[in-house]
Amino acid sequence: MRVHFERTGTGPVVVCTHGIGATRHTFDRLVDLLAPTHTVITWDLPGHGDSEIPTDPSAYDRDRVLEDLDAVVATASAPPILLGHSLGGYLSLAWAATRPGRAAGLCILATGPGFRDPSKREAWNAMSRRNAHRFGVPDQVAEMNLQHDAVVIEGLSALTLPVELVVGSEERPQLIGGMEYLAAKLPDARLTVVEGGSHDLHEGADAEVVAEAVRRLVSHPGV
Repeated sequence: MRVHFERTGTGPVVVCTHGIGATRHTFDRLVDLLAPTHTVITWDLPGHGDSEIPTDPSAYDRDRVLEDLDAVVATASAPPILLGHSLGGYLSLAWAATRPGRAAGLCILATGPGFRDPSKREAWNAMSRRNAHRFGVPDQVAEMNLQHDAVVIEGLSALTLPVELVVGSEERPQLIGGMEYLAAKLPDARLTVVEGGSHDLHEGADAEVVAEAVRRLVSHPGV
């Protein structure tokens, strides 16, 4: 494996994927809350934390990163709940959309569905390349934040697994709108807006709201 991961606790499996510029440690508070009753797997995306930092931009292609997630999920003893924040939420949605039936549920934090319009994808990609330095990662790592298709937004209606969506009320309006879109298009989704919550709501006191969303998924009849 070219990525570093850690496993804590016992019980139903939750695989946590962070956003660009973060590391697995963004989930430390959530691990503390869930590990007594769940197996929590956290990992560092390539180019982050203790994972490899390839110099070739193609090593960060979304589909290549989803193969890294394949390797992490393969260490689980049962179909896991995928929890993702920001880019990690988009990657979790993309993984579930391209690997139907392999996840037990999704918990998505502060994530948009991507773009159907190619011109909007190009605008997003250009912005991602310009802003790579702001995330504290090498320029080539920004490749994983790029969107070259509409696999998530076009596949939402087929994602019939249970999904918990959590976003803070202080999030950017566009991202709140993206979460509302996900709630409307996913067949079995519940949206929680955390009053006063920020982009990184899983790191502080609001982490308990996220933990409760995971617990609801575990008790869902379809999981």
